[in-house]
This record gives sequence, structure tokens and C-alpha cells, in this order.
Amino acid sequence: MMNWVRTSKWESSIYAGVVTLLLLVAVYYGWVALSETPPSPESWFGWTSVVVICQIAITYRIGHRTQRKLDHLLLAMKQASAGNWDPRLPVVSGDAFSGVNREFNMMLDNLKDRLKLLQQIGERNVMEEVTSQEEAVLEERKRLARDLHDTVSQQLFALHMSASSLPKLLEIDKEHAEQLMAQLIDMSSSAQRQMRGLIAQLRPMELQGRTLEEALGRWFPDYCRQNGLQGTLEIQIRGRLSEAKEHQLFLIIQEAMANVVKHAEAKSVRLFLGETDRQISLSIEDDGAGFRAEQVRTGAYGLSTMRERAQKLGGEAEIVTKPGSGTRVKAWFPKFDSENSDDDSDGNG
Repeated sequence: MMNWVRTSKWESSIYAGVVTLLLLVAVYYGWVALSETPPSPESWFGWTSVVVICQIAITYRIGHRTQRKLDHLLLAMKQASAGNWDPRLPVVSGDAFSGVNREFNMMLDNLKDRLKLLQQIGERNVMEEVTSQEEAVLEERKRLARDLHDTVSQQLFALHMSASSLPKLLEIDKEHAEQLMAQLIDMSSSAQRQMRGLIAQLRPMELQGRTLEEALGRWFPDYCRQNGLQGTLEIQIRGRLSEAKEHQLFLIIQEAMANVVKHAEAKSVRLFLGETDRQISLSIEDDGAGFRAEQVRTGAYGLSTMRERAQKLGGEAEIVTKPGSGTRVKAWFPKFDSENSDDDSDGNG
């Protein structure tokens, strides 16, 4: 668009100069045809050159001013597209662009207010969903407790009984004792796997009672260690995020990390969570095998779930990857000026 404006500025200047030149030539020959004392060609074309040059310069100057205004409009549009809703265009009385600039500023104000409202509604919906799920969570915990009792607890009891009889059995029947030891190893491995599975099912409760930074500081290193990953955690958040944002970010992080373990074949992973004046951003990058871009478009690797969670708060999520180059999950939410004060008032209320 900017290249087109620059091209049209020069075209307009040259076009105006050519038209002026043709008009003055026509006037000269008309004067010659109708007047008995026409001006000399040298004098006439000298003045003609001056007029044409002035016309080109004036048209160029006008085009240059118009280009600058269009460039400012384009820059403001690009900033708004990138999530910066603060730029405003000047409204000057008598300027031909004043009406356009005024409407553009009003549009940005309306979009900013609506997006902020959308985010607030999304946060309320998220928290209502969390509240409505509390009973289901309690039931799930009861089920996990029953599973723990029926599986791991019984296996631990059997391990204890078998281990208690092992010293005497070694004295009586060494071969039988060695078989029992092998069974004990298998039973302990099975109990360990089942315990890990039950713990993994409890992972979504890690955030309760903690900030997102505190929860990640405990959960992320443990998760990486249990799954043989070298993890790097970097958090640059200046204040406390709203409860809904922390909840959605934590669920997105869990989904992305589960994908790293299941699909990436990675050795290391880096999690970065930061903020600017206008945006909260999350990045999870691994050094794994990567995959083809069309697998992302078909909804694989949980992208649809992560994107839905981000969009609930007016944000977006995407996966950047290609075979042999690892995978990067990115998610971001818009941030508004009054957000911190809103969060503080919510926390004090």
C-alpha cells in the first residue's frame, strides 16, 4: 500500500505537469492563430517551463502530504492488528482527513472496549466453568481414592507380605526366593506406574491456592524430571494475573507439555511466560523431531483445544514447527491499562 502511494504521488505530479504543458501549448497556438502580435516562442516556452515546474512541485508537495497521512493511517492499522489499541490519528479542523481520522479513532475505541468486555465475559465464563466443575472434581477425587485403594494399596500390601517372608525363604529354598524377588520387582514397577498415572490425573489441581508462577515453579521441574527432559523455566510477569488467565494458561501449558512427552521425542524444553504493556505471551519450545504443517491444520497435537482456551479471553494460540526443527507453541492474550487495578480490586473484595 505504501509503495502504491509513493508511485501515485510521482505519477500525479508528472500527469499534472504534462496536462499543464499541453494546455499552455494549445493556448500559445491559439494566440498565434487569433492575434496579430503573438509572443515570441522563446519567451512563451520559457514562461511555460516555469509554470510546468511549479505545477509539478505543487502537485508533488500535495501528494507528499497526502502520502504521510496515509502512511500514518497504515501504521495505526498495523499496530491495531498487532494488538496495540492506543495509537490515535490527529483530528485537525479543515483537514480533508479529519473525518476519516475521527471515524478511525472512534472505531479503535469501540473495538478496544468490546475486546475488553469480551475478555471480561470470557474470564467470568471460565470461572463459572471452574465453579460448576467442583462437584465433578470431588467425585473424580473419590474415584481416584478408590482406585488407589484397590490397586496400589493392595499391591503395596502384597509387596510387604512377600518381602517379609523372603529372609526365611532364602534359607529354605534359594531358587524359589529368587523367583519371588523377580515378582517383587515386577510388582513394584507396576505399582510405580499406576501411582504415576494417578498423580498425573491430579495435576490440574496444582494451581489451586498458588499463583501461576508458584505452581509452575513446582510443577514444571518435576514434570520434566519424571519424563526425562531438560527443562528451562523463565517467567517475567510483573504482577498477579487474573485467576481466569492463570487457569487458562496453566491448562494450555499442561496440554503443550503433554504433547512434548507424547510426540516430540525431545531432550530439552524451554517455557517462557512474559508480558509487555499490551500483551501476555507464552512460548513452549522443544528440540524434538517436529512434524508437518498440515498436521496442525487438521487439528492434531491439541491445537484446537489450546486455541479455544486462548480465544475465550480474546487471545490466540499457534504451533510453529517443521520436521527435524523442533516445535514451538505460542499463546497470547491482550492486556488492558486498567487490568492490574481490576485484579487488585477483585483480590481485595
